[in-house]
Amino acid sequence: MKNISELISNMIVYYAGDVKRINHFLKVYSFAKAIGENERLDNIKQETLEIAAVTHDIGIKVSELKYNSSSAKYQQLEGPAIAEEMLKQLGCERKVIKRVSFLIANHHTYNNIDDIDYQILVESDFLVNIEEDKLSIESIKKIQDNIFKSKTGNLYLEQLYLA
Repeated sequence: MKNISELISNMIVYYAGDVKRINHFLKVYSFAKAIGENERLDNIKQETLEIAAVTHDIGIKVSELKYNSSSAKYQQLEGPAIAEEMLKQLGCERKVIKRVSFLIANHHTYNNIDDIDYQILVESDFLVNIEEDKLSIESIKKIQDNIFKSKTGNLYLEQLYLA
């Protein structure tokens, strides 16, 4: 893919008028980029992570239209095909598209985390969702104990919500 800003522009057009969803993916992307770089991901994993962070909730729009729900199961079901089409049009490599599709299809599944890109995507989404959903300190501590593994993700969680 040429650059992430082209994908971000496409996603802003895709979510036209939905400021909440646009801001959500931009925040998740920012955390994912920073955590991935601080954790020293290789270039391919970093690119895959950043693309997945921008597109992770792409299935919500169709899920709401098709099922009248933004439920995680529908997002994970509908998202990959939409992302694949957009990423193909942007010239993304097939290997990256395949991994991004997997991450989209599993980003609300926490017992199956198979690599650092998946871990950081989940942590980044939680860093944003904790604030958006106004979670309690008790809930945040449980999330930290059960989900967070990366050094940088834990640092951000501590400084944002537990300091």
